[in-house]
Amino acid sequence: MIARIVFELGPWTWWVIGLALLAAEVIMPGVFLVWIGIAAIITGLVSLALWETGFWIWEVQLVFFAVLSVAAALIGRKIVARSGNTSDQPLLNQRGASLVGRTAMLEQPIAEGRGRMRLDDTTWTVEGPDMPAGTRVRIIACSGRQLTVESA
Repeated sequence: MIARIVFELGPWTWWVIGLALLAAEVIMPGVFLVWIGIAAIITGLVSLALWETGFWIWEVQLVFFAVLSVAAALIGRKIVARSGNTSDQPLLNQRGASLVGRTAMLEQPIAEGRGRMRLDDTTWTVEGPDMPAGTRVRIIACSGRQLTVESA
């Protein structure tokens, strides 16, 4: 049945596949199927020109589509990466990194390089030179949930 549909549609089969992939991209966005859909539509354009030739059999079409899909995905990846979607809040979901540069008071002394401090509503583990509780410190780095501090 599928072979009959492909035979009856001819080169338009690739257009149908391409449009179906583009529709799938709309349903489940991820900016990947769009490149595969474009490859299918280009394969359809080439098929329109080469359909009557003897060498443009379905195997050649599939290989052409596969190579074009990989190329389109790689080119699309570069285009998306180059678009430079910079955020006005680059540290939005990086709370620790957003604390770098702030100052606070040590809640517990730093002994043997480790201590604790309260900042806003969170108690943080800190590392740095030994200092007594109540010392004002500046956050200079963040690694996960651990802050590196120095005397302010």
